[in-house]
Amino acid sequence: MGTFHTECRIENLAERRRGATFAKFLVDTGSEFSWVPGEVLEKIGVKREKKDLEFVMANGQRVTRSVGFAIVRAGGTFTVDEVVFGEKGDMALLGARSLEGLNLLVDPARKRLVAAGPLPAA
Repeated sequence: MGTFHTECRIENLAERRRGATFAKFLVDTGSEFSWVPGEVLEKIGVKREKKDLEFVMANGQRVTRSVGFAIVRAGGTFTVDEVVFGEKGDMALLGARSLEGLNLLVDPARKRLVAAGPLPAA
């Protein structure tokens, strides 16, 4: 599919004015979670809610990270999601769960996010 970047904003769930905007956030449908630099999450007041979760990196390496709750904004929409506290060497990326919550799809030909359309209901 190829890779591309998008603008993304991460906000504190309780205090939306506390946030950080990233001009180039990697879109990675192969990652379940969105990863944000831990120092940025701490600066905007996102708390570590789940600690010592194990993740498998693309190269097969196993790492342990914490996860917190934040508002994720991209593609003109927003969602609440769990975000990983990235450490030095980790990439900042927008994962599949956030994309689903944002109701956005990847347009691989144009390398951009597009609206997924109506949400299915029972």
